[in-house]
Amino acid sequence: MAKRHAENISIGDALKEFIENNRLEKGLDKVNAKEAWDRVMGVAIAKYTTDIKFDRDTLYVQLSSSVLREELGYGKEKIIKMLNEDLGKDLITKLVLR
Repeated sequence: MAKRHAENISIGDALKEFIENNRLEKGLDKVNAKEAWDRVMGVAIAKYTTDIKFDRDTLYVQLSSSVLREELGYGKEKIIKMLNEDLGKDLITKLVLR
């Protein structure tokens, strides 16, 4: 049974506590990383993205264009930085383009 707080707390704080208590943060990080890729990279690159997986600290991105994969490979560090800024924390340390 969940603890009941005597004081009033905000909904945001209640949700954070729920996520921490039920160990849901890893799953949410996976979803957030996928959504961040689409937001940061835009529609043009998302169109060539076939699969995105986040495991531990690595983001695996499957691309349907070998030319695009080569071009993005030159800016991996910048892409990682932009994704982490969008996520609001240093979640991704390595990017693997397939």
